[in-house]
Amino acid sequence: MDVLAKAKTVIGHEAIVAVAYSGGADSTALLIETYKQHPNQTIAFHVHHGLQAAADGFVTHCKVFCDALKVPLHVVYVNAKHASGESPEDAARGARYKALIELAKSNSVVESGGKVLLAQHADDQVETLLLALSRGAGLGGLSAMPAEFERDGVQFERPMLDRSAAEIRASLKRDGISFIEDPTNRDKAFTRNRIRLDVLPALEAAFPQYRETFLRSISHIAQANDLLADLAGIDLQVIGIPPRIEDLQHLAPNRQANAIRFWLKSEHGVVPSTAQLEELLKQIAACQTRGHSIRLKVATGFVERNNDYLEFQPII
Repeated sequence: MDVLAKAKTVIGHEAIVAVAYSGGADSTALLIETYKQHPNQTIAFHVHHGLQAAADGFVTHCKVFCDALKVPLHVVYVNAKHASGESPEDAARGARYKALIELAKSNSVVESGGKVLLAQHADDQVETLLLALSRGAGLGGLSAMPAEFERDGVQFERPMLDRSAAEIRASLKRDGISFIEDPTNRDKAFTRNRIRLDVLPALEAAFPQYRETFLRSISHIAQANDLLADLAGIDLQVIGIPPRIEDLQHLAPNRQANAIRFWLKSEHGVVPSTAQLEELLKQIAACQTRGHSIRLKVATGFVERNNDYLEFQPII
């Protein structure tokens, strides 16, 4: 399976290609295909989350497999335990990305113009869409996972988003390739596992082509989200950064919301809730005198009025 067809056109001969390798079926398939296409440039990153006793065995498996493949393996140990009020899945994801970014920077991936490859597939993409729908997400969330993105100076790519989990596993079993079965993937305490184990089989029975149609919808949503981002950029060229309140008031409410949401996310890395954004729009509409103050809690800080402008002040 040529999962790296797109990547081949953008990775130079000297670029290092790092695979986030857990030892599971998906990352095993990705590592093998990456090595076939870039045998002298491929390395593997394994993140030990410290969340289960079996994790030490995962490291051993990954070392043995990479040694046999003659792929350098870099292992990092992180503390992925979640804080009070934080989702265990979000905590583990955050710790994993932080570790992958540090590994990429310390192993010349960024310096060489390379990237980190992630093994999410079509089923993961559908799960992400369903999770976003369950939370009432906007277009950004419903766009699910992008095929390519940059985080903290590191380029990431997901080359298997058009392949099903069943297809990937079947290819490995056909070739007699071993992989890890993570026991936590059967734990229905996690929402994503309930979707995978209960919802996806029901969708398969009712709509056998659901992966293809859902992925097509995700693509359409992502295009619409990109257009909204472009519109916000055009509006902010007029409104300014930080936004000038009077210029915001000249826009229709939905366009105000779009510009504010884009400003907060792109400049400050925060996303307001629907209720927070609606209240902020009310405050902007009511701001008709110099004495009218605005101070509204948004995500990890406050949006405040400073003379003629809105500013975001993070909570320190």
